[in-house]
Parts: sequence; structure tokens; C-alpha cells
Amino acid sequence: MEFLLINHPLDCPICDQGGECDLQDQAMYYGFDKTRYEENKRAVQNKNMGPLVKTIMTRCIHCTRCVRFSTEVAGVDDIGLLGRGENAEITTYLEKTIDSELSGNVIDLCPVGALTSKPYAFKSRPWELNKTETYDVFDGIGSSIRIDTRGKKVLRALPRINEETNEEWISDKSRFAIDGLSRQRLDTVYIKKDGKLQKSSWNDAISKIEKELIKRDQKNTVMLSGKFTDIETIYASKKFNENLGSNYFDCRFDNAQFIENSPDSYKFNSTIQEIESADAILLIGSNPRWEAAVLNARIRKAYIENNCKIGLIGPKIDLTYNYMHLSDSLEHINKLNDRCDFGKILKDSKNPLIIIGTSAINNTDGSMILQSCASLAKKIQKNRDVNPLNILNQDVSRVGALELKFYNKEFDFDYHSKLKKYLSKKKPVVFLMGLDEIDVSILKDSFVIYMGHNGDRSAAVADIILPTPAYTEKSSTYMNIEGRVFQTTKCHNPLGDAKEEWKVFRALSDIINNKLNFNNLSELRGEIISSFSQFAHLNEINPINKISFGKIHKIKNININYNIENFYMNDSISRSSETMALCTKDILSKVA
Repeated sequence: MEFLLINHPLDCPICDQGGECDLQDQAMYYGFDKTRYEENKRAVQNKNMGPLVKTIMTRCIHCTRCVRFSTEVAGVDDIGLLGRGENAEITTYLEKTIDSELSGNVIDLCPVGALTSKPYAFKSRPWELNKTETYDVFDGIGSSIRIDTRGKKVLRALPRINEETNEEWISDKSRFAIDGLSRQRLDTVYIKKDGKLQKSSWNDAISKIEKELIKRDQKNTVMLSGKFTDIETIYASKKFNENLGSNYFDCRFDNAQFIENSPDSYKFNSTIQEIESADAILLIGSNPRWEAAVLNARIRKAYIENNCKIGLIGPKIDLTYNYMHLSDSLEHINKLNDRCDFGKILKDSKNPLIIIGTSAINNTDGSMILQSCASLAKKIQKNRDVNPLNILNQDVSRVGALELKFYNKEFDFDYHSKLKKYLSKKKPVVFLMGLDEIDVSILKDSFVIYMGHNGDRSAAVADIILPTPAYTEKSSTYMNIEGRVFQTTKCHNPLGDAKEEWKVFRALSDIINNKLNFNNLSELRGEIISSFSQFAHLNEINPINKISFGKIHKIKNININYNIENFYMNDSISRSSETMALCTKDILSKVA
């Protein structure tokens, strides 16, 4: 203990780690309250590790946890130990930013205050915070996290251990994009008058919606869900829309196709944990490093521990492990047989997996590509209990929406052009439920009602803005990519006049004289479970072991373009985040 504290400065009063510091705890239990050390203490210059990790390297005790994490788990050799003995220092070699989507995890690993969170610096002490265990919504995995709040402000997001999904890691976006929750927030009702949005009230908004529903024929009303839309919202909006006499609702804003009545065509069937046992993985149109950074760490684990062979169909990218680049074009799926090198690897492996990204199936041939991949998966399936076909959806809302059948067959194959055609023909009322990933020009003749929590792209063109709570301000149900149902926990009350979406649809149902049958959250959840029993059991999965579809098609020469252009700013919350803007500037611009 004395040796550890020889060079460690007495920074506890100003150290961000104070109150949750391993070294402090050990010194308290086993330490000595007097020092016998009379030499001068050494000092080390602080390093620049980018916009996320703050360094005070004089505090470092050279445990090298951060070095081991970055090389073994994250797969980037950015941090290392230079020098020997008294002159040893942890550094990022060339003073460069850590180029990893998991870099924030070194903050949790550091047992002293040498590496702390830069955005959280000097904001709060751990004992001042309310700690709420909940789940992350920034990707399709639904990582277990803890949100630390003070009043109505979210100050930190930290990982919780969950071996089935995120182990003990979370991505940098899950951890640091939370400052977007307090910027550009929608906290009051707006109605457009004379081309300008003006503050208004809920009563005015509801009577305005009633008039527009009558004027534009309620049977044409369209409901479109976004990246963070929860099960309660999707169910309530679908029921409300059906009561209006309309079945125009959809969740596939990225045009990702699926096979109707085959849940295995949009789920991660093998489960996330099973990746660790894989000895061959075929990635088709997926960049898991950006689509699900924690899942990518599992693939790297399989690569290191099982010598897993990985093949990629899609543009070359750095995935933090070696892989065989098979082709840029989806046409290569036709050649994956026993005569091709990677086809042989899949055939000879004991536990092969296929992971299909939405970038491969977001075209008019998407369902044919799924059929062909399914027939390949049937051929290579070795274990009856493990379905090798996996679809990696990027959004936490997608699988649940498809389970609730929140789609319209009329928008199949080419969502954008078919929706545009419908909107220009009918000029209906359109409800955008947190949907910003849409070409807003197609909405110009419609009456747009935007329900969301951050003022983003769609809010700018809305005729009415209805403020709703963010994921930390309500209890919501989601289904992750594997089909695992989880419920987030309310961390603090919603900001301003924000109301939960299901309450809005319940109030609107009164004005059309066709009431929805629920009056509170438990009644709504009871109704959902009675119609869709798969939502009854939390944190459980029933894996689909048998592939229910599959047919060989001749796939055309289609080049893949990954549909995430910027990992750090890919949704309404992270686009409002100052920290994520700094990451885009410091990390992505240098990589490009």
C-alpha cells in the first residue's frame, strides 16, 4: 500500500474519482495514516486522449488495465506503457485521440483518478446523485446501464454487468451522448401560424388535430415510427389509427425488408452470447463496429479465443480484427458454395454464423437476399439449438415494431417512393413519432404532427410539435435484436409540458368518439400482453432454432453502401450533443 502511494498525489479533494476510487477504499481499509517516504514525488505530464477521456497522469499507478483493455477488448493499439522504472508512463504514443467506439470504458477500469470522464469533470460528487438502473436505447442491443441524475439533469451513464448482452462494456455514444438530453429540447407545444412555429397549449393542439383529421379524411392518416419509439407508443398509435379506419403505419424508414410471418427474418436468432462460440462468421452488408460496438467486441473475442474465421461482403473497413474481404457486391452470395474458399470454411466449421446488416437488405431485392442467405444458413447449420441466420437491426425500436405488425405491405420494396406517392395523392395527416430519418421534402403537402423530445430535422417542417419525454423520463418497453423484452426505468420527471405518447393517443381517441380501452400504463401493458404474449416475460428469449423460410435466388450485382455515415451523430439525441460533435470533429475527420 505504501509503495502504491509513494508517488500518488494527495488530490482526493479535487479528484473526480473521489468517493468511488478503488485506491481510496484500499487505503482506508489497509493503509497507514503516516508516511515514511521523504524523497521528492515524481510528476508526469498529462496526455491528450481526445474529447472523452481526461488525464491526470501523475495519479497513475501503472496497473496497465487501460493498455490491456484497448489492445485485447477494443482492438486498438492506441495506449501503451513507455519508459522503465521511475520513468514509466502510460501514453497514447503520438499524443493522438483514442480511435475506438469503446474508449470510455477505460474510465471505469482505472482504479485511481488518472483517467476520468472529460464531459463530467467537476460536475458532481457520486453521493449527490440519484442512481437508476435502466437500459440503453442508442443501438439494438439494449445494454444494461445505470443513469445518474441530479434533479432533472442526467449527468452520467455507466454500464451494468450483463453477460447476456453487453458484458461490462457500453459504447461511447451510450455513455457520452446524454448531454444531448439537455440541449435543443422540445418542452412546450408549438403550432405553425403564418409559416412560423408559435408556442401554444395542448387543448389548442388537440382541437387543431381534430379539425385537420376531418378536413383531410381520417381514413388516410399515416403513422410513422422512429429510432427510439417504444412498444407502448407503437401499440397505442396503431390502435388509434385503426379506430380512424386507416392501416397506413410503418416503421421501416431505412427500407430494410423482411419476410412476413417469419420473425427469424428480422431477429438476431443465434443470440449475442453465442457469438463467442462461433468459429466462422460471414458479415453481409454490416459494419458491426458502428452498428453495435459492444457486439463487435464479442466478434473480436471469438476471433482471438476461437481463431474464428471472418468474411465480409461489403466495402473494406477497419473492424479491429482480420477478415477475408470477399466482395463489395451482394452478387458474391451466389458464389458461396463448396467451390469457393469461404464457402468451404463455412461448410467445415462447427459453429458458423451469418450476420446480415440492414445495408444489405434496404433495397428492392432485400427479401430475395434474405431468402438466399436463409437457404445458405440451412446448409451450414450444424447445431439444432443454434440458428446461424442473424439480422443486425440498428435501432432498438425495430424488432418490437415488426412483432406488433406495425407495417403496411403497400410500402414494401421501396418505402420512400411509395410513401411519397401516397402522400402527394392523399395529402393526409402524418404523425411522425420521433422520426427524423426521412426526406422531409415528401411531407410538403401533408399536415405534419411531430412527436419528439429533441428539435431535429422533422421538427423544422412540422405543423404541430407535441413534446414527449426522452428515454430517461418515462418507463418504456422495448425488444432488442434477439427478441429480449426489457423495460427502461423513469429517472426523473419529464421536462416542461412533455406528455407520454400513449397518453396523447388516448386523449385524441376521445375526440373521435372511439375510445381506446386503457386509462393507465398498467392497463395498456395488460392489453399489449393479451394480444402479443411475447411481451409478457422480461429479459428472456425464446430463440428460433428452425429457419422458417429460404429459397435460392440469383442475386444481382448490387454494391453495398453502409447506411451509418457518422457513428457519433446518428439520431436526434446524439445530434444535439456537444460531446458527440467534438468526437465527430476530432476523431472522424482525422480518420477520413
